[in-house]
Amino acid sequence: MSSIPPKAHGGKERAFLAQNIRVLTISDSRDLSTDKSGDLLEKLCAEAGHDVTQRQVIPDDLEQIRQTVKAWASETSVHAILVTGGTGITQRDVTPEAIEALYDKALPGFGELFRHLSYADIGTACIQSRASAGLICRTVVFLMPGSTGACRLAAESIILPQLDARTRPCSFPELHDSI
Repeated sequence: MSSIPPKAHGGKERAFLAQNIRVLTISDSRDLSTDKSGDLLEKLCAEAGHDVTQRQVIPDDLEQIRQTVKAWASETSVHAILVTGGTGITQRDVTPEAIEALYDKALPGFGELFRHLSYADIGTACIQSRASAGLICRTVVFLMPGSTGACRLAAESIILPQLDARTRPCSFPELHDSI
């Protein structure tokens, strides 16, 4: 997992709580057997102690993306959805258009921080990333580029620390009654 340890800012240390995570890859050219980014996200989540309860690859189709994420987010047992692919600027990249309309609350800090961290790796090309995050019901949804490097950066530096209930001053497991 991340080299960034959970921060304790006083008070009682929280216990780790495994989160139920779904991984969705958006691609016209991949399937589960060739989906390296989805494989990586599933592996990193498992290594961090979380449960990937479902993983799927679907094409760059706005309605199919929207319906899949909407259905998953409506399940109270799903704590987080990690979406990889379709966040660029080509005509086929429709992931943000499909999902951001579903957000009850946008989390602009994720995209901002992701692009800031990406700058060190890819320079000014980071401005072409439309990575974003938001809450749909009480499920946090992260949209990230389809490259394994981008997925590793997002997961290790931002997502997994925030899915760890021990991270202070706040973390996403606080959205659920389990804390």
